[in-house]
Amino acid sequence: MGVSYKKLFKLLIDRGMKKKDLQEAAGLSPASVTKLAKNEYVRLEVLVKVCCALDVDIGDIMEIVHD
Repeated sequence: MGVSYKKLFKLLIDRGMKKKDLQEAAGLSPASVTKLAKNEYVRLEVLVKVCCALDVDIGDIMEIVHD
């Protein structure tokens, strides 16, 4: 079982934002953005920051992937 952040990156495309824009808007470290891009686990705090910055719910940016 894993996670996918495809929804997040589609949302960024729809809003005309780049990863760097997300990093600045949410106050994330470059390492956190890299982990998101690689569909790796990140701290809940990171996900909350992303949701607040984009004004969305957690289900709008990620999903659980069953192997």
